[in-house]
Amino acid sequence: MGVTESNRVPLEKLRKRTDIASLGFTTTEELECSEQLIGQARAVSAISYALAVDRKGYNLFVVGDPGSGRTTYALREIKERAALMPAPDDWIYAYNFDEPGEPLAINLPAGQGKKFASAVEDIVEDLKLNLGKAFDNSEYEDNKAALVKSFQESVGELMDSLRAYAAEKNFSIKRTPQGFVNLPLVKEAPAKPEHTEEEEASEQDAELITREMQPEEFEKLSEDDQSEIQKKSDDIAAHTLETLRTMREREKELKEKIKELDGEICRAAIQPILSELREKFPGDGKLSGWIDKMTEDVIENYGMFVAAARDESADIDFGRFTVNVFVSNDPEQGAPVIRETNPTYYNLVGKIEYESRQGYLYTDFHRIKAGALQKACGGYLLLEADNVLRQFMSWEALKRVLTSGELIVENLGEHLGYIPVASLRPQAIHVNVKVVMVGTYYLYYLLNIYDPEFQKIFKIKADFESDMPRGCDMENKMACVIAQFVRNGGNIPFTAPAVGEVIEWASRLVDDQERMSTQFNKISELLNEATVWAKMDSSETVELSHVKKAMNERKHRSNLIEERYLRAFETGVVKIDTEGAVVGQINGLTVIDMVDYTFGHPVRISANVYMGEEGVVNIEREVKLTGPIHNKGLLTLSSYLGRMYASDMPISVTARIAFEQTYGGIEGDSASSTELYCLLSALSGVPLRQDIAVTGSVDQFGAIQPIGGVNEKIEGFFNYCKSRRLTGTQGVMIPAQNVRHLMLDDEVLGAVREGLFTVWSVSSIDEGIEILTGVKAGKLGRGGQFTKGSIHGRTKSCLKSWLERSAKIKRTLDKKAKRDGGAE
Repeated sequence: MGVTESNRVPLEKLRKRTDIASLGFTTTEELECSEQLIGQARAVSAISYALAVDRKGYNLFVVGDPGSGRTTYALREIKERAALMPAPDDWIYAYNFDEPGEPLAINLPAGQGKKFASAVEDIVEDLKLNLGKAFDNSEYEDNKAALVKSFQESVGELMDSLRAYAAEKNFSIKRTPQGFVNLPLVKEAPAKPEHTEEEEASEQDAELITREMQPEEFEKLSEDDQSEIQKKSDDIAAHTLETLRTMREREKELKEKIKELDGEICRAAIQPILSELREKFPGDGKLSGWIDKMTEDVIENYGMFVAAARDESADIDFGRFTVNVFVSNDPEQGAPVIRETNPTYYNLVGKIEYESRQGYLYTDFHRIKAGALQKACGGYLLLEADNVLRQFMSWEALKRVLTSGELIVENLGEHLGYIPVASLRPQAIHVNVKVVMVGTYYLYYLLNIYDPEFQKIFKIKADFESDMPRGCDMENKMACVIAQFVRNGGNIPFTAPAVGEVIEWASRLVDDQERMSTQFNKISELLNEATVWAKMDSSETVELSHVKKAMNERKHRSNLIEERYLRAFETGVVKIDTEGAVVGQINGLTVIDMVDYTFGHPVRISANVYMGEEGVVNIEREVKLTGPIHNKGLLTLSSYLGRMYASDMPISVTARIAFEQTYGGIEGDSASSTELYCLLSALSGVPLRQDIAVTGSVDQFGAIQPIGGVNEKIEGFFNYCKSRRLTGTQGVMIPAQNVRHLMLDDEVLGAVREGLFTVWSVSSIDEGIEILTGVKAGKLGRGGQFTKGSIHGRTKSCLKSWLERSAKIKRTLDKKAKRDGGAE
């Protein structure tokens, strides 16, 4: 058997078919499967362990590609685990009667927060009613009037005593707007009108009249008399002050007695109400202390309750006697599970809201709002890593909470400290939450590298694989996944051949006959689309034809760019030969990834060689259109040439290699073997078949290495050949290691079956060059010589002749230079 035949890949190896009989059903309706995640044993074990560990820092980071079921499975598992856990405490914020700017955080048993808030609101209404009635009571008014009367009588006695004291000193005390004034008195006889002698005699016996001394009279007195009067006035003033002091003390005593009376009335009125509240919500902790403080504040400010009871329209704020239910949990629902899809700083850690009132911003403890971390306290919080990292300060806030175990609600302005403003400083609450973060490998390793605290707070990684083994057991499990999809969505069942096609498509997604993709979102998309096509056909089951229709339509919606490339080839704009043989020219294969669609197409590679000492030069590299991996492959060619042909002589050659009609960047080494074939053809002068496209990497020893995108490359060249015409000699040559990656579409398989297209696999450059040229590669014999007429023999002969000619030319030039120098 020749090289060409022995390297031909058999039809059965071009695509691994599903054994329909081994599936054991006609339609998925016959399957009874439980919902499960397949192909992710490692991730399932890690998630189960992470959820069982109740230690600080053992949060879970779920790593995997989007669509692998990582989020869905993690959410389902934590919901099942949370349902078995006790519901955590509720949290309320209450007015701090000692420090109004620092609201109190109080925890209550699950479900009691809302009940307590409702009870407190009812109590406020009850207090208005009871206190209003208590202070409208006639007995209260009588008691208060008696206290006031007693005070007034004592004040009257004090004033009488003061006036008597002043009278003894011959002074009177007069009250003015400025206070008490001491005025000296003068005794004199009344004015004497004209009377008879008898009347005058009787008036002498009458009493003298007392009046206030006038200022001018005081001035006429002698200094001794004035000093005496002033001394008496000062003594009376001191006595007056003492009396006033006593009066103030009596007034204060009155107020205290009235306050005590009010307190007794208040306590009597509110005691039954608050006692009932304590019975409903017992405890000796913060809650009990807050109720005590509330009781004292109600007694001190009973007037507002009385006023509200007397005037229902009165605008009185009773907010400090109510509470803000910060976090509420249902005792029947287990631990909370929160999935925050928009983890902004405020959505994550909570916020303090403000209200504009007449141009001013106002807030109180009722406007403290919980974030996802508080809501998930005692349970689980699911976050997407990329969403968290996109939001300003969210990652830092999350780390701080997971590290300290406490959370203080503060707005960003206060947190960053740019502008210090007066605001609330709520008490911190203890946060015990298990965070499950979902992200890609890229983000996981970036966080590991650049954040030293990352490993301290996310100690467990659940790694979701992108593919899974393909065997009879896993194929049956995939069938169960499809059956579950049908059952959950109320869809029509799939037939066994349709399921087999989906399984094969799952292998095509990962380009591997022995593995299947775990991108269940893409598989679900195909199932949905196939179901729609089946319903449009009014079919009761999804048939094989419907799955193929869905696949073809998906391709048609995305392959516009591919069709444009093909059209350029058909119209001659792009030159690709699919027949004949040419020296120094070969069809390479490239892959274009459009994200949503990937396709392959051929590219013409040419090589031009001539005498010189520049070595192998890639034109694209010279103009900086190639990447580092491609450049590495090119340098490998120089090493291969040196190993093969420079063991007994130096190589003197200049080779130019170009990717014709390419105007963008080139990366990857999958064309390095193709470039080497082209170079050997140019050096040996043996033409290469243009009906064969080639892909494969090469090492320094000439061994062919595997590449990616093998299916797209083969199908791409097939489409070019089919567009012109299939001759039966056309095909693609691939690395032998890539045979297991073949999952070609039915059209290519049909052409191979009919002998119109061929796929060859090779392991070395020698195998490949023989297929491309029909000439033996040649073996190295004695004396370092290759088989005469072989590719290597011709190549070395060419290099040797150029070396000899180069040496001869150099000698001639040296002689000429010597003669010219001697003549001078």
